[in-house]
Amino acid sequence: MYSLKKVKIVNIVLVVSFIFSVSTGCSSDNNFIKGFNDSNTKKENMQNMTQKGGMNGENTNEMNKQHPQNVMDQKNNSISIDEANKIENDILKKVDYKAEEGKYNIVDTGVVKYYSDKKEISEPIKNSEFYGQDANYINNSPSYTDNKDGTITDNNTNLIWQKETEDKITWEEAVEGASKCNIGGYNDWRLPTVKELYSLIQFTGYSNVEGYKPYIDTDYFDFSYGDESVERKIDSQYATSTIYESDTMNGNATMFGVNFADGRIKGYPISNKKFYVMYVRGNTSYGMNKFVDNKDGTITDLSTGTMWLTYDSGYLTDEKAMDWKSALAWCENLDYAGYDDWKLPNAKELQSIVDYSRSPDTTDSAAINEMFYSSEITDVSGEKNYPSYWTSTTHLDGRIPEDSAVYISFGEALGYMNNKFLDVHGAGAQRSDPKTGSKDEYPNYGDAPQGDVRTVFNYVRAVRVIDDNSN
Repeated sequence: MYSLKKVKIVNIVLVVSFIFSVSTGCSSDNNFIKGFNDSNTKKENMQNMTQKGGMNGENTNEMNKQHPQNVMDQKNNSISIDEANKIENDILKKVDYKAEEGKYNIVDTGVVKYYSDKKEISEPIKNSEFYGQDANYINNSPSYTDNKDGTITDNNTNLIWQKETEDKITWEEAVEGASKCNIGGYNDWRLPTVKELYSLIQFTGYSNVEGYKPYIDTDYFDFSYGDESVERKIDSQYATSTIYESDTMNGNATMFGVNFADGRIKGYPISNKKFYVMYVRGNTSYGMNKFVDNKDGTITDLSTGTMWLTYDSGYLTDEKAMDWKSALAWCENLDYAGYDDWKLPNAKELQSIVDYSRSPDTTDSAAINEMFYSSEITDVSGEKNYPSYWTSTTHLDGRIPEDSAVYISFGEALGYMNNKFLDVHGAGAQRSDPKTGSKDEYPNYGDAPQGDVRTVFNYVRAVRVIDDNSN
């Protein structure tokens, strides 16, 4: 039984949380990038950043065709952190993203099967073990329309997407080309933010001992795995306009990309790497939060129609961190602020409240709006950090596909590389952990290229859906 602590109430505040984004397209214009070379520093402390780690390659046991670390160790100053952030900020203004009530519909993950912490199971009933997982709550099921002109409309988000995937190009090339893209006869294409692109992910995909299935609907979208003659099959990272606020190994500017081959968000260095590209247009309110503090320990996002706990399990319980089954049960049994319909958020719900303009290194905070309370932790490296938080979504990846679930890192996403712990994937990354284990064995780290730290006992922030479009 989890004990509930007394909560200190805070005042009503209305906040619009901006997601940094840039607009790109189908071809390059070198003058576009050159125009930013004399950019000013985005944050004063950017000038004194420390080496914090590199990101490239996914958490998998598949052998690398080209080891990511070898790429990251070669510093390339083709574009600096300041320049990348300046590009991101300037094009955000050009796109003119604005939060609007009801304009950020969170698309369901597509999951319809049920899992224990070890295997697939029959549908759990309310008040039973493993009830409250992803498939127990289906909202805004994925729905698309093929417009027969090279574009696909997402009927939930009203975003219009490029159907075909661009060949791999650099981030600079992706940024440069938006004004020249005219797919479907439109000239207002842009490179998606990480929140826009993540709206397409479906956790019906898998990359495990049973084989591969993309984490995107291939009935509508073309998809390409990595070219196995030069890279790994799962090197299918797609570019976004979202730049990590901190640095990676050797001070590289870093972009948050979505990998539809293995179902993750990770930070990737802009230099020395190429990405697949899929452009988007329409609904410039998508990914924009409009938070209201309800003065009762809850926060409403008017954009998504969700209500969140202001506080996390680290504040509200003595246990603080818990395994996946316990996280499901804690949310299901929660009676708080007059509501008893709380649940553990799915992967896309939790990712919707990440604030990619914040990070431990640059704002001395978790990657979430300052209205929320985030527990501080001492991480495995002995440093101050912020927790990762469980989601209700099973991640069908690894040696035992059903034994892992998705989490979001609101603090630095650590890995063990070069004989030390580093922020290898960035605050705001989405990875996965084993659902359960012994506290004597965790945290530990894996044997993948970045040695992802596995915690198992993660924190929890419950949600309830107030704008219910269940279907």
